[in-house]
Amino acid sequence: MAKVSKRMKAMEAKLPKTKEALPLEKAVNLLKEFNTTRFDQTVEISMRLGVDPKQADQIVRGSVVLPHGIGKSLRVLVFAKGDKMSEATEAGADHVGGADLAEKIKGGWIDFDVCIATPDMMGVVGPLGRTLGPRGLMPSPKAGTVTMDVAKTVKEYKAGKVEFRNDKGGIVHGVVGKLSFDADKLTENIMSFVQYVNTLKPATIKGVYVKSICISATMSPGIQVMV
Repeated sequence: MAKVSKRMKAMEAKLPKTKEALPLEKAVNLLKEFNTTRFDQTVEISMRLGVDPKQADQIVRGSVVLPHGIGKSLRVLVFAKGDKMSEATEAGADHVGGADLAEKIKGGWIDFDVCIATPDMMGVVGPLGRTLGPRGLMPSPKAGTVTMDVAKTVKEYKAGKVEFRNDKGGIVHGVVGKLSFDADKLTENIMSFVQYVNTLKPATIKGVYVKSICISATMSPGIQVMV
């Protein structure tokens, strides 16, 4: 059994004794008290959904642009040709190309956080599925990363667009900011994420959709938030 550090014990002592869920504002303020590291911790949200992950029509996935970003500039790669290459570059893409980039990726190069492709480049991108898929980097129409609107999509991801998909346990995870963010900004980001996930409720779900919500920082215990 792993030993619990004094720092973690001190943080856990601040949690509600009965581990009940807190209103979002109180949960965020409590999380801010855990900002005791020398680096700016990432804040994440976990939403346990009443979905059956084995059912294709109950997969919850999407992407959302948070009002205050996530405190990190993502490295964006774009597969495009012709004028779309110029659009991507002008919009701030870090890497733009075609077959040349595909060959680099086949060779093991994965120096990017987001991969976007125009529909006419999927013939080049498709064979990269085994490499990009397990890393969550494969362009997808559902995620909005297969698109002709390259400039808009690049700008959204550079501003901190967040992608998510429920895991095998039916839980959706997402980054919602940094612990250094003002409490109001963190709260607004979290509310935006939750509200968007709520709009994605599959029609086939019976019963409770959002079962529980938890927020945490990189090196903090989780805090239950009222649904």
